[in-house]
Amino acid sequence: MKDESRSHPFRDSIMDAKTAQDIPATAQTRAPAYKLAFTDGGFMMREELRPVRLQLELLKPQLIMDERGVESTVVLFGGARIPEPAQKDTAKTPILADLSRYYDEARTFARMMTERSMAAYGREYVICTGGGPGVMEAGNRGAHEAGGQSIGLNIVLPHEQAPNAYVTPDLCFNFHYFAIRKMHFLMRAKAVCVFPGGFGTLDEMFETLTLIQTRRMKRIPLILFGAEFWRRVVDWDYLAEAGTIAREDIDLISFVETAEEAVDVIETWANGHA
Repeated sequence: MKDESRSHPFRDSIMDAKTAQDIPATAQTRAPAYKLAFTDGGFMMREELRPVRLQLELLKPQLIMDERGVESTVVLFGGARIPEPAQKDTAKTPILADLSRYYDEARTFARMMTERSMAAYGREYVICTGGGPGVMEAGNRGAHEAGGQSIGLNIVLPHEQAPNAYVTPDLCFNFHYFAIRKMHFLMRAKAVCVFPGGFGTLDEMFETLTLIQTRRMKRIPLILFGAEFWRRVVDWDYLAEAGTIAREDIDLISFVETAEEAVDVIETWANGHA
């Protein structure tokens, strides 16, 4: 984070945190109560401090992305289990093996968008993924191959996992709260692309749709890769027929098959909403 000169004459927190480490060890200074509140991990993780932790988790990525000059993003959601085509023999099901083609589409799409981003000095249309494997890896990989930066919003899960190797290290974040992570996905989004995936992908897609449908966020291109997959997973027409959504709500979605089609949707939208 930015190392700015102080705007006040007081000793800052870094100075006092360092000084506090070097004080004589006594019964008093060893007691948990004596620790500076902001350096006391046990205190910071108390139940009553959840509102503070929520605020910190919102602030840290926000400040870092501001300092890196990220003004807008293109978000990629999609399955962590979708392999790259060269590894499709390792897929757990024949359907996953067939879906591996979308790894390449995500990779190509991210490369194409990053090339456009770099024309704006890498500030606009920065690729943003969940930072994991599968489609997420493909998105960060395409951006990396184009020579640009990309964001990874990882989250702590019960099973061991790590960010993919293509996320820009200074833009690789780790979250405890799913809700704050979701906010960061959409706060700067100029487009959302959804590739085939499971519960997590469905959750992210429907949350975005709900926010747009209820006008809790501005309408942006919401692009679904793989019409056959998505029309089988969700019977959009039946939802409208049943009256649980309006027929025009389906128009919030664009279905595409290729990276080129998705880029065209975004560019057409940008030209029409300039």
